[in-house]
Amino acid sequence: QVQLVESGGGLVQAGGSLRLSCSASGRTFSRYAMGWFRQAPGKEREFVIAISWSGGRTDYADSVKGRFTISRDNAKNTVYLQMNSLKPEEQAVYYCATAPGMGNTNAFGSWGQGTQVTVSS
Repeated sequence: QVQLVESGGGLVQAGGSLRLSCSASGRTFSRYAMGWFRQAPGKEREFVIAISWSGGRTDYADSVKGRFTISRDNAKNTVYLQMNSLKPEEQAVYYCATAPGMGNTNAFGSWGQGTQVTVSS
C-alpha cells in the first residue's frame, strides 16, 4: 500500500503558477501510474493529469493542456504538478493518487489528504 502526502498548495493570483508535490511512502512507488485530481466546493472530484510509471506517457484533461505538466522522480518517490496560467475556476483541493496503469481514471486510489490551491481574480 502506498501512502501519499501532497504539498505546495497556496494562494496565487490568476495567471500565476504553482508547483505541487506528492511524496509517496513504500518501495513500490515506481510500479504505479500517478495522477492528480481536484475537487472544488460543491463539485465532484475531477481528473487533471496523470503520468505512467516510467514517465513515458502523460494524459491530460483538455482544460489543462498547454498549462499544466506532470513529472516524477522515482528515486525520490515524488510526483510533481507544475501549474501555469492558473484560473480562478481552478481553485480546489488537489489530490494525488496511484493506479496500476494508465487509461482508466476510475482505477486511481490510495488518495492523499489533498492540498488547497486558491486562485484570486
